[in-house]
Amino acid sequence: MPTKIMTTREVANYLRLSPQTVQKLARKGILPGAKLEGVWRFHRQAIEAVVLSGRPLTRPPGRPRKS
Repeated sequence: MPTKIMTTREVANYLRLSPQTVQKLARKGILPGAKLEGVWRFHRQAIEAVVLSGRPLTRPPGRPRKS
């Protein structure tokens, strides 16, 4: 079965995040992805693995940042 490659917008819709948040998480290495010719691309299986890991992707709202 061919690997499904997702765009930033597709990942954002799948995770219910903004495209900007998806890009930020990818830059930080939290979401596995690669920038090809200036555009982020993501393997669906890798994104699903992150979701299934149960690890939080973002800080809960209203929670202070650690200094």
